[in-house]
Amino acid sequence: MSVSPFDHPILGGLLGDAEVANTFSAATGIKTMLDFEAALAKAEAKAGVITKQAAAEIARAIASFSPDIDRLRAAVAVDGVVVPELVRQLRDAVGSEAARRVHFGATSQDVIDTSLMLRLKPLLAAIETRLQAFIDALAGIEKRDEHRALMARTRMQAAIPINARDRLDAWRQPAKRNLERLRIWSKEGLALQFGGAAGTLDRLGDKAAEVRAALAAELGLIDAPQWHGQRDRLAELASTLSLVTGGLGKFGQDIALMAQAGDEIELAGGGASSTMPHKQNPVAAEVLVTLARFNATQLAGMHGALVHEQERSGAAWTLEWMIFPQMVAATAAATRLAAALAANITRLGAEQ
Repeated sequence: MSVSPFDHPILGGLLGDAEVANTFSAATGIKTMLDFEAALAKAEAKAGVITKQAAAEIARAIASFSPDIDRLRAAVAVDGVVVPELVRQLRDAVGSEAARRVHFGATSQDVIDTSLMLRLKPLLAAIETRLQAFIDALAGIEKRDEHRALMARTRMQAAIPINARDRLDAWRQPAKRNLERLRIWSKEGLALQFGGAAGTLDRLGDKAAEVRAALAAELGLIDAPQWHGQRDRLAELASTLSLVTGGLGKFGQDIALMAQAGDEIELAGGGASSTMPHKQNPVAAEVLVTLARFNATQLAGMHGALVHEQERSGAAWTLEWMIFPQMVAATAAATRLAAALAANITRLGAEQ
C-alpha cells in the first residue's frame, strides 16, 4: 500500500499516468506560478501600472530563475502556502527597483488557483482524447458484433434476449454525454483567478479590470471575476470527473460479470494468477470499478470544500489540494484503462 498509489513506483504501473504525474509535479507547479508572475508584470506594464522596463527585468529574472526548494519547503510549514517565499526569492533574483513590482496587486491564492487552471488545460484535453478513443473502440465493436446475441439481465437475473449493440449503447451514451460535459467545462471553466488581498484588486484602482483582462489573455484563460471563496467551479468539474469514472465503472462491472459467465465475451490481455495459471483475471475491468468508487467517495470532500469562511479559507482550500489532483489522476487512469479494455474485446455476444 502507499499514501498515493497513483505515483507509487510499483503501483503506478496499474494506476499511474506519466502525464498527470508530470503536470502535478512540484517543478510544473513552480513553472506555472512563475508564468503567472511574468504574465502579471506584462499585463500591468501594458495598462501603465508598472513600467515596461520593470516588466522586462522581471521577465528576464524569471527566465533564469531556479528557486531554493529547501527554503520553500521550510517556509510553507509556517506560511501555509508556497507563494510568499517564492516571491521573496524572485524579488531577490530581480534585485533592482523592479523587485518591488513583482507580484504587485496579487495574492497567493491568485497564483496557486491560476497555476491549477494552467495545468488542467492539457490534462483535460488528454482525458477528452482518451474518452473519445473509448467511444471509437465501442463503435468498432458494434460494427463487428452488433447482431450477436446477449441475455439481458435485470437485478442480476436473466430477463430477455438482446443484441450486442443494445449493451454497447448503454456504455456509449453516458461516455458521449460526459465527453460533452468535459468539453463545455474546458470552454467555460478554465478561468483566471485574480482578486488581490480580499478579491477587490484594491491596489490596482481603476486599472483593475484592464489588468485582469490583459492577464487572462496573456495566459489563455477566461477573464472572470475573482472566485477566491466561490468554489463551485471546481466542484462542478469534480462532479463531472466522478460522472466520467462512474460511467466507465459501469462498463468495467459489466465486463467483469460477462467474463464470469464465460460464453458472452472474449477478452485479450487478462491478468495472471500466482496460484492458478489457467486463469485470466479481468484486472482492467475491476480497476475501473475501483476508480469509479474512489472518485464518488472523494466527491463528498470536494463538496465539503465548498464551505469557505468569508473571503478566503485556509482549511477548505488545503482540503482541495489533497483531493482534487487524485480525482484527476483517477479519471486519467480510468479513461486510459477503458480505451485499452474496449480494444481488447475480441468478441461480444454469441452467434444468433
